[in-house]
Amino acid sequence: MIRVIIDRYIAETLEKNYESAAIEVLSASVRAPGFISGESLCDIENPRHRIVLCKWRSRLDWDNWCQTQERKELMGKLSLMLEKEESVTLLDSPH
Repeated sequence: MIRVIIDRYIAETLEKNYESAAIEVLSASVRAPGFISGESLCDIENPRHRIVLCKWRSRLDWDNWCQTQERKELMGKLSLMLEKEESVTLLDSPH
């Protein structure tokens, strides 16, 4: 199992639009093979900073999801609402 941390900064005044788009992406990922769980968190100090935490069965499952046309289309819409490109960190347990 791997964990994925996605770091996003929403452009000013686009928070509501972002929420709708982010829910679409997360809802689609739930149906992807290998998806285990996910949650979206809001930075207490900066409400335009969002962190998405998710668990995937494997790196291959995550990579396959990232390459789907569905995710690319959904992220095309969502990325327009971000100040900068999202940052993705993949984590695995050393044991």
